[in-house]
Amino acid sequence: MAGESTNSDLILRQARAALVNQRAGGRRAGSIGQRSAALKREYRLRKLIRTGIAVTGIIFAAMVAGLVIDGIGVIGVIVTALAIFTAIALFSTFPKLKVPEMRDLTGGDVKSLVGRTELWLESQRPALPAPAVQLVDQIGLQLDALGLQLDGLDDKQPAAVEVRKLVGEHLPGLVNTYTSIPRHLRTEPRGGRTPDEQLTESLGKISVEIDSVTRQLAAGAIDNLAIQTRYLDYKYGAALDEGEKTP
Repeated sequence: MAGESTNSDLILRQARAALVNQRAGGRRAGSIGQRSAALKREYRLRKLIRTGIAVTGIIFAAMVAGLVIDGIGVIGVIVTALAIFTAIALFSTFPKLKVPEMRDLTGGDVKSLVGRTELWLESQRPALPAPAVQLVDQIGLQLDALGLQLDGLDDKQPAAVEVRKLVGEHLPGLVNTYTSIPRHLRTEPRGGRTPDEQLTESLGKISVEIDSVTRQLAAGAIDNLAIQTRYLDYKYGAALDEGEKTP
């Protein structure tokens, strides 16, 4: 009972923190995490490069045509301008950013799992109740912290396998199960709780688990830092003490 009470208090604190974040403006461009935001930046950069290549090709073709036929004339200028406008409109719109599907979350390396899961969660937010959205945004912050620990983790390690299950299976599976319920049934109590309440409670528990996993993974780095600190104290602390004693 004490453990459940502690978890409930933590869930409530995280929900309040997420609400404060939302009132302060939330994440840029609707991103719940830095990794999903980075994927979006990469996507926009690729579109910009493709647009630049297309416009450069059109201008080069117009220049070659002008040299061959001794000028493209007013009509040629208009056609070139229309071609440039069309290319910009086309490449700035297509292709659309591909949102990962659930089956995409279980594949690939565990290091890119965080970004893919964040993108997927962002696409599900419109279907979630407000308290769950706040927790999803909080989970985005936690996934960023978890991602830092995963960068140096081998995919075959037991910890990586557990993270893949938690972030790539359990979390999206929970949200997907909720969104499969018809909207008019999500607020109807069943067994004393509505699906909205069950989702929020379960997301809170997953949030607690993500925080726990992150702390466990970070414990190794903290221990290493402590060892290095003790070594530096031993190596240089003694030398400093001797220097102070020397007249």
